[in-house]
Amino acid sequence: MTIKIQDVLDKLMEPVNKLETTVDKLLFGDPSTEVKGIIVTFVASHDVLQHAIDLGANLIISHEGIFYSHQENGEHLKEDPVYMEKRRFIEQSGVAIYRFHDYVHKYQPDGIMEGLIQELDWNASIEKHHPTSAILTIPSMTVKEIAEYIKEKLGISFVRVIGDLSLRCTRIGLLAGYRGGGDLTIPLIQQENLDLILYGEGPEWETPEYIRDAHEQNRKKAAILIGHAASEEPGMKHLAEGMKSLFPSIPVHFISEKNPIQFL
Repeated sequence: MTIKIQDVLDKLMEPVNKLETTVDKLLFGDPSTEVKGIIVTFVASHDVLQHAIDLGANLIISHEGIFYSHQENGEHLKEDPVYMEKRRFIEQSGVAIYRFHDYVHKYQPDGIMEGLIQELDWNASIEKHHPTSAILTIPSMTVKEIAEYIKEKLGISFVRVIGDLSLRCTRIGLLAGYRGGGDLTIPLIQQENLDLILYGEGPEWETPEYIRDAHEQNRKKAAILIGHAASEEPGMKHLAEGMKSLFPSIPVHFISEKNPIQFL
């Protein structure tokens, strides 16, 4: 049976009612093309594109935008040499790219969060799911112990921590990706009586400053910043595993990328 790109996209969107506003779309390629192989990734970088070519895959499922902004309007990039070269490389490769962001976050539960929770082996600790977060109750651990645990489970070399490293925590709020803004984290901390908030990234002067003030008021709160990609890649890995079951006749590969940010 021939499986076309549109068949794959329809299956990915199937669990969610049609979204009227979304960034999800086929950025490159023809939906009627037969799928030979699929790459699933956090973002379709040059390296990921080369992997697709090397593996004979002609469809990339990319969670984030490929041209350096969430909305992908690209107006400010039209004459930029980096943008133009990447676009040319994609067009010459013949690889189709589908941006898959909003729909997977609308899965019940959130598909990206589900993958992160699974990678952290915290399924049994889930107390409840909110639309943008999950609440966990874990055996008592210090902030430092939790940070080391996360690094080991996710295979990352660092996290960033705000608060007392020796603080013992049992109630945790978990948010993947760019959900670390104070408008999400602060109400969650109070409403759920959290000891620790874990998130991908957010403005450094919002949640971190709130945690600093709480700490200086002797309120026992802490935060761990995992990193945007580090917190969302497990969700795309989880998606890739599911796609292998949905499309057993098509090779499906998850490609992880190294963090481009270096710490000196």
